[in-house]
Amino acid sequence: MSYNPQKHHRQSIRLKGYDYAQAGLYFITLCCQDRASLFGHIENGKMILNSFGEIALAEWYHTEQVRDNCVIHESVVMPNHMHGIIEITHKKGTEDEIGKFQSPSQTIGSIIRGYKIATIKKIKDLILENNINNSSGESKFAPNKGELDSASNKGELDFALNKGELKFALSTGELQFAPTTAPTAEIIKSLNFKIWQRNYWEHIIRNENAYHRISNYIINNPQKWENDKLKKQNGKL
Repeated sequence: MSYNPQKHHRQSIRLKGYDYAQAGLYFITLCCQDRASLFGHIENGKMILNSFGEIALAEWYHTEQVRDNCVIHESVVMPNHMHGIIEITHKKGTEDEIGKFQSPSQTIGSIIRGYKIATIKKIKDLILENNINNSSGESKFAPNKGELDSASNKGELDFALNKGELKFALSTGELQFAPTTAPTAEIIKSLNFKIWQRNYWEHIIRNENAYHRISNYIINNPQKWENDKLKKQNGKL
């Protein structure tokens, strides 16, 4: 399922009939390597995505398309990390599968590994492509809405969302993009394209109160960036 601003930025809703005891809802946090701000910046309490942040967000929601047992709930890409709630649906097993142990944690691990690999590859490809195509030495990354729409028309943003969804998200103010990503590209190259820290944090959501609390934490995260414990303070963690 593709990114839908109305769905994925809604206020928390009740999951009717959901059995929290099945341990299928997870709160996930991934941090950028060295907690570097690679995905954009916060302005007036809103997350301003750069091209790399756009990839990180689009690939997260793309998980639903490549894994039919996943549902993405509230999620946010921040300057140097991302939060998301992911639901693992437990399908009825075949006769041969009944009784076999399948660890939800291993399933989450596989999903996160796939997500990291996809974002790293597409960010690296974008950086290398711009280095090759811009003989002037200036890299150009989605500097404004007009150029972004043009790139979408040409199919140059095949890693992201289709044009209609992207334009809708921009018009509602749910997605905004930084004017340039060239300096960030240099940071990523200095990290040898290690976008993500090796580990990630996961928390099983076991009841409805926890789901509401975590969902609202994710929604309000950009507004509380200045006090975010994952933000570097004066260059220090």
